[in-house]
Amino acid sequence: MVKVFDLDGTLLDSNGIWRWVDETFMHQHGRELTDEYNAYVSHAIFPDAAHFTKVYYDLPITESEIMNGWLALAKNAYAHTLPLKPGAKEYLKQCADRAEQMVLYTSSEPSLCCAALQRHGLTAYFSQLLFAQELKLEKKYPDSFYMLSKHLNTQPCECILYDDSPVACSAAKAAGWTVIGVRDSFFSHQESELEQTCDRVINDLSELLDP
Repeated sequence: MVKVFDLDGTLLDSNGIWRWVDETFMHQHGRELTDEYNAYVSHAIFPDAAHFTKVYYDLPITESEIMNGWLALAKNAYAHTLPLKPGAKEYLKQCADRAEQMVLYTSSEPSLCCAALQRHGLTAYFSQLLFAQELKLEKKYPDSFYMLSKHLNTQPCECILYDDSPVACSAAKAAGWTVIGVRDSFFSHQESELEQTCDRVINDLSELLDP
């Protein structure tokens, strides 16, 4: 089996920072967040989210400038302040001690992700760091998980996803993966969807540690 981990909201307690980033960025440009906007960008890779933001708010700046603005706001948090979620590092170590293959698969911007992994000493636990935007995949679509299975040279039934996003969990399940949902307050309004979709739902990875 290949264990595939999401980053934001699963290993790293970081979803709240993106709400702050969005609110701060929109305030800088005289705009207000909407539920429709939040629903879209919470599942989008960086370039797609920037394109949507520019069109949705009719911003007179480029998509590159939007992404650079987000990065400037988020960089310090990923590199210096964001904590791991309970049990995250301990569970990765437990899996490593059992010689289980682990992969990171995230929609997070690569430089932010790598900064957080390095700070917390997690990089070495993963055989691969896979970024949705570099693979040109969207985690909200089942096809992305079919493609990821092929990339990992394995079958969907041999892959386990750990993720907090109900949409990503649903997509992986539709692709034939085993799915462990990780609760996060960012998606608390979709908890019933997570429970209906996943093979198991946990509060955090500490629940999977050996007694």
